[in-house]
Amino acid sequence: MNKVSLWSFMLIIFCLSCGKGGRGKVVHDFPQILQADTLRVLTLNTSTSYFLYRDQPMGYHYDMVRDFCRQQGLVPEIIVAENTRAMISMLQLGVGDLIAYNIPITNTLKDSVLFAGLQHISHQVLVQRALRDDTLITDVTGLIGKKVTVIGSSKYRDRLVNLNNELGGGIQLETAYSDTLVVEDLIRSVSRGEIAYTIADDDLARLNQTYFRNLDVDLPVSFEQRSSWVVRKDAPILADSLDSWYRKKTTAPVFLRIEKRYFEETKGYPDSNRLSYSEILGHGSISPFDAWFRQEGKRQQIDWRLLASVAWQESSFETEGESWAGAVGLMGLMPATAASLGITGDDLYDPEANIRAGAKYLRRLLNTFDSVADPNERLHISLAAYNGGMGHVFDARALAEKYGADKNVWEDNVEKYIQLKRLEQYYTDPVCKNGYFRADETINYVRNVIDRWRYYQEAVSK
Repeated sequence: MNKVSLWSFMLIIFCLSCGKGGRGKVVHDFPQILQADTLRVLTLNTSTSYFLYRDQPMGYHYDMVRDFCRQQGLVPEIIVAENTRAMISMLQLGVGDLIAYNIPITNTLKDSVLFAGLQHISHQVLVQRALRDDTLITDVTGLIGKKVTVIGSSKYRDRLVNLNNELGGGIQLETAYSDTLVVEDLIRSVSRGEIAYTIADDDLARLNQTYFRNLDVDLPVSFEQRSSWVVRKDAPILADSLDSWYRKKTTAPVFLRIEKRYFEETKGYPDSNRLSYSEILGHGSISPFDAWFRQEGKRQQIDWRLLASVAWQESSFETEGESWAGAVGLMGLMPATAASLGITGDDLYDPEANIRAGAKYLRRLLNTFDSVADPNERLHISLAAYNGGMGHVFDARALAEKYGADKNVWEDNVEKYIQLKRLEQYYTDPVCKNGYFRADETINYVRNVIDRWRYYQEAVSK
């Protein structure tokens, strides 16, 4: 009997033995999970739970479940579901062991699942702009006479209608209907002054506040709702282990660090450059690192001034910096990417080594997209991959090709479809392999790097 057949035979015997006495199914609680070394984690592909950025898995719930697994010596296997209902069905069918997502705690669900692990008390909040001349609403009565924009047929519209009734009327409800609109689009519109107010869940609002620092999200407009991770009823030992982990972690540095990473640290790049270009130039040089930019530019056949522009966008020429996502050093390299280029540990903070790895990585990307004949378009697409990850660019090009756009042109083509990957109907399209993506930063990144490079070309000789 070969190994596969032997294991199949043993599994059948195990199932039969578990079925004796009317039990009828295999127990898969924490001891069995530990024996398998793998925790199967069900979640959704969203900006607050799980996503890929720079080709690395990230997300608040992902980082939290990874910490639990690290403590228990387990490997997390992420299984992305379509929606909350699908997650619960997949859990009950044994496809996964744990739902790592904010599932509302209800009496109905308590009859069929165990709530355990990470818990959250959430509410909906008013999203408003908070510039110097803006007058903040600090009480819901301040919404009387104000226009609030929400997506039609959403829980936010329902809450606003109820709130308006509670106040005796007076709120001007504006509904936005579009297949290409999500709550985060309305939050962005508030930041830009295009609409005055919208409503969002507090965790989503806080996350977006790290991208748009001119927002206030402190006013609750709904009652509190408790939510939690979920396991099956027949996994009480796993539930106890998760609860024990969570009790210990709520004040632990790693927990606070993950909270800060997603809900406090500034993310992305502003629409405009952080400094005018002229402020960083002097005596025909761009930075103290020009010699290394020139050296590696020559080695990789890349204009050294382009490398300098990438470095400025990534780090403002600060060698010790680290982004919220973990990108390190002058060229903003993810440790895993740098390791694939032969740079690890403290060498990541060494300017010469970091520039060498960054130049090699950009050359790798340019070679990856060498089927794009136009060098200018190839550069735009490669810079998008440098910032957001190759996977999302592959997806955007596949979407462009599927829907009749030009996969070899960035502006209004690949750029359009990478932006559309924030929408479920696009990131779940069969041609997409890398899920949800928030592309604002990547689009600004490409534009800013190219604009700065053009300025450097005019200001500094090659």
